[in-house]
Amino acid sequence: MKRQGYLSWDEYFMAVALLSAQRSKDPHTQVGACIVNEQQRIVGVGYNGLPRGCSDDDMPWGRDGNFLDSKYAYVCHAELNAVMNAISTDLRQCRIYVTLFPCNECVKVIMQSGIREIIYLSDKYSDLDITKAAKKMLDRSPYISYRQFVPERDSLTITFS
Repeated sequence: MKRQGYLSWDEYFMAVALLSAQRSKDPHTQVGACIVNEQQRIVGVGYNGLPRGCSDDDMPWGRDGNFLDSKYAYVCHAELNAVMNAISTDLRQCRIYVTLFPCNECVKVIMQSGIREIIYLSDKYSDLDITKAAKKMLDRSPYISYRQFVPERDSLTITFS
C-alpha cells in the first residue's frame, strides 16, 4: 500500500515557488515562481531580486520616495527571472506557479513566452491597477488561464537534520 499524505503536484510546485521566494533579499515582499512542463518537470524557477551584477548592498530596497531611490526601478520580478532562467527551454504549454498574482508587466512576459496557465497563491494586490490590467489581458486571451491555488494543508515543514 502506498504512503498516504504525500504532496499533490500543485502542492509540490507551489512549495518550490515558496522555497524560491526565501532567496529574495527584499525586506517587504518575497515572491517565488516555478515553471513546470507537461511532463511535470521543473524547467525554471525564480525569485524577486536585483539583476545579475547589481549588489544587494548598494541598491535601494525602499518602497517610498523618489522612483530612482526605490526598489521599483531595479528589482526583477520572480516571474521574469523564472522565464529568463528557462530561456533555453520552450515554455509553450507550461504552467507557472507564483506565490503572488503577477503584475501587468510579468503577465506580458508570461503570455509572450507561451505559458498556458498561471497558478497563484495570493492576490493581495487585486485592487491595484497593475493587477487589474494583468487580469484584463488574461481574460481576453484564449491561450492562457489562471486560477488560485487552494492548499489542502496549512503548512509544510522542511527539516535539515
